[in-house]
Amino acid sequence: MPDKKVLAAPEGPPSDVERIKKESNYLRGSLAETLKDRISAGIPDDDNRLMKFHGSYLQDDRDLRNERRKQKLEPAYQFMVRVRAPGGVATPEQWLTMDRLANDFGNGTLKLTTRQAFQMHGILKWNMKRTIKEINDSLMDTLAACGDVNRNVMCNPNPYQSQVHAEVYEWSKKLSDYLSPRTKAYHEIWLDEEKIAGTEDVEEVEPMYGDLYLPRKFKIGMAVPPSNDVDVFSQDIGFIAIIEEGELQGFNVALGGGMGMTHGDTDTYPQLSRVVGFCTPEQIVEVAEKIITIQRDYGHRSIRKYARFKYTVDRLGLDNIVEELHNRLGWKLEQPRAYYFEHNGDRYGWVQGEKGEWHLTLFIQNGRIKDSEEYHLMTGLREIAKIHTGDFRLSANQNLVISKVTSQKKKQINELVEKYNLTDGKENSALRRNAMACVAFPTCGLAMAESERYLPSLIDHLEVILEEAGLRDEEIVIRMSGCPNGCSRAALGEIGFIGKAPGKYNLYLGAGFAGERLNKMYRENIGEEEILETLRPIIFSYAKERENGEHFGDFVIRKGYVKEVRSGTEFHAE
Repeated sequence: MPDKKVLAAPEGPPSDVERIKKESNYLRGSLAETLKDRISAGIPDDDNRLMKFHGSYLQDDRDLRNERRKQKLEPAYQFMVRVRAPGGVATPEQWLTMDRLANDFGNGTLKLTTRQAFQMHGILKWNMKRTIKEINDSLMDTLAACGDVNRNVMCNPNPYQSQVHAEVYEWSKKLSDYLSPRTKAYHEIWLDEEKIAGTEDVEEVEPMYGDLYLPRKFKIGMAVPPSNDVDVFSQDIGFIAIIEEGELQGFNVALGGGMGMTHGDTDTYPQLSRVVGFCTPEQIVEVAEKIITIQRDYGHRSIRKYARFKYTVDRLGLDNIVEELHNRLGWKLEQPRAYYFEHNGDRYGWVQGEKGEWHLTLFIQNGRIKDSEEYHLMTGLREIAKIHTGDFRLSANQNLVISKVTSQKKKQINELVEKYNLTDGKENSALRRNAMACVAFPTCGLAMAESERYLPSLIDHLEVILEEAGLRDEEIVIRMSGCPNGCSRAALGEIGFIGKAPGKYNLYLGAGFAGERLNKMYRENIGEEEILETLRPIIFSYAKERENGEHFGDFVIRKGYVKEVRSGTEFHAE
């Protein structure tokens, strides 16, 4: 047991983002005025920082950056808009709204994110207000989809459709609603709502967040064993459903996960959350709130790259954080209960649930919904939405579940699936079905290398090797991130790539198949030829020397290619 510490936030001058939040008047800043400015398609940096809290931020098309610079034009500014969908659930009407907005105001595509949210790119400043208003009219919103607050609450997308899954989803909605910011700025700026008469002099407060909100973003995921599809250990707070005799008993609570890091700074690292106790379903909202207030009070507000909750936990000590949580709750978590995870992927194809309804999981490569000459994915899903009477459920692996399909509707939907050649991915290799990539170029300003646009072609080459080795149907989790911020949770890939420069990646091996172990760097700063030369003998060795049922990540550790990493503090160790 480590020595008890007096808990305190690190010393140091607040970062510039803290100043921006302080001066923003609860996230208003000068956004309303800036949006009316037609001189530039961009916005000042201070307002862009605040835009994140409203679910958007400014980007530019990096494919056009050099050419526009030569022409002495400002960058091709555009906005990304992220739409929250707690648990990844949307109605057919909401799907059609997102489809229409993406085509009317965006770049004609939708991105299903790794946090079960919708993302649109390419929206111009003068179309932002109308876009967000129409999202709100569809009973969705963008508030807190980005920024230093709790983000979209993740939850199993429910391919098995049991009563327990339905209960857990309802708790994810309650958490998402309760943990949202209370500021009226969102409604004033985007929805033209005015202050209620007589309240002009009432001081606005954020009862949980305060006027500075959190030091950094905060993420919560809820997993339903045996599926760890939300990568529950990657979350700041993970809630693991405990099911006994078919009934939801409560949740194990895990603290301090997070995927981001900074190249070259070994004080930054991905981390896994750790299970610290058990609570009943009725207690999870209070537990989440108190944990968030601990991060609010003790997180790093001077250097943002050290500001995530995982660093607060590691700096102050897990036992001390738990003791502080118990003090704030006024009661103690129970001992953790037994659970077991089998995988962190999706189950493709048709599945029938307890109530007789059907659920179809479709493979969406890297979450990108678009039409091409060969594959009319966006059109096909639009036509399904027009007749579907159930839900659309976005998975944490960027796939899509057409959920709650009646037996009567199943035939109609199947006909549309066949007409538009929509796929459950079963004709693909198991590697491709277990692949995930972040957006990266051309829209992400943080990207150092390609990801979404490159991973499919890399897998083309890897599939040739897998075919030769007889491993086409062997499930291996592969993840690619264009930078070390970790949006695709690359540190949890049995094979992971993190971009270093255009065409160059760090190669990581050895994560757990069920998301319970981090990977470790095997080769640094290598391109495609070296990647294939490096992986080929390892894959053939795996084919010949694996034990019965042994996953690739376990194999590379057993054979000594990399060391096992159970904690982020060991991620950079030799």
